Amino acid sequence: MTAERRVIWTAAGVAAFVAALWAVSAVLLPFVVGFALAYLFDPWADALERRGVPRWLAATLIAATSILVVVLAVLLLVPLLQAQIMDFAARVPRYFELLRGQAMGLLDLARAHLSAEDIAALRARIGSVAGPDALAWVGRTLGGLWGGGVAFFNLLSLLFITPLVAFYLLRDWDGIVAVVDDWLPRDHAPVIRAQLAAVDRVLSGFVRGQLTVCLVLGVFYALGLGLVRLDFGLVIGLATGLISFVPVFGTLVGFAVGIGVALVQFGFAWQVAAVAGVFLAGQAIEGNFLTPKLVGSRVGLHPVWTIFALLAGGALAGFTGLLLAVPAAAVIGVLSRFAVARWVASDAYRGDDGPGT
Repeated sequence: MTAERRVIWTAAGVAAFVAALWAVSAVLLPFVVGFALAYLFDPWADALERRGVPRWLAATLIAATSILVVVLAVLLLVPLLQAQIMDFAARVPRYFELLRGQAMGLLDLARAHLSAEDIAALRARIGSVAGPDALAWVGRTLGGLWGGGVAFFNLLSLLFITPLVAFYLLRDWDGIVAVVDDWLPRDHAPVIRAQLAAVDRVLSGFVRGQLTVCLVLGVFYALGLGLVRLDFGLVIGLATGLISFVPVFGTLVGFAVGIGVALVQFGFAWQVAAVAGVFLAGQAIEGNFLTPKLVGSRVGLHPVWTIFALLAGGALAGFTGLLLAVPAAAVIGVLSRFAVARWVASDAYRGDDGPGT
């Protein structure tokens, strides 16, 4: 088989694999999460193996410990979070009305500098943004998120199927890697292994580091907003940390929600500046200490590329797409750098006369 035909068959195989994933995307979520957990916990299982613990027992201990941590977190946090979330949802219409009233007050202060037509246009815009249209938009957004990835079936799958998938994959991880390695074409196996190792370095460095950053930021924001005595500070802080895996965007969402709640709760008082200070301090800590130390530039995933990948993955496959976005971005980034390196080393790049040109 010629090189061109091998490329064609490889591309066709990749396309068929992607099409198959797309066809079963509705039931893919627990398997993606289980694979991700097995990938994250594999170094721990390897460390226990080196200490003489059988692989099956290492997988059992890790799975049991993880389930115990999740159960404790649910028992401790869910009642408090549930109460705050329900209270927040009940107050959302009132928040919109109060914010609209404050915006109208600011508009009255601007009357002296605006024409009557401008005042009427701004008043209509404020009424539509902070009124029923805004509530309808919030409802559609929440409904889309629920239908896209956290539906009841998927929630049950995450609770009951994901632990089993993670356990079996973690137990058999080394064997699965060995089988996949045997499938590699012998002539190109060293190159493929090198690229897979590069993907592993990028992916593990980014995912493990970013998860730690999100956890630290969530705790920091929750404590800081709690000290300011902001309503729903625990929910807003933890949620902001959770969505901080989207660079900049996550913090901006949390900042906007926090400032909005602070304006309704305190008015134009010093507490609003304190809430803004909490978010600015969190960004400073993340940008200067957490991300450089825990993630670092070595992962090679530019924030813009990460944001695009997350948005594209979410648009294509909902919550499952969000989970697959960063791994796909890491693979594409590594393969792109490899292709560029091969291009730079080629005669076509240097010219027909070779290195001397």
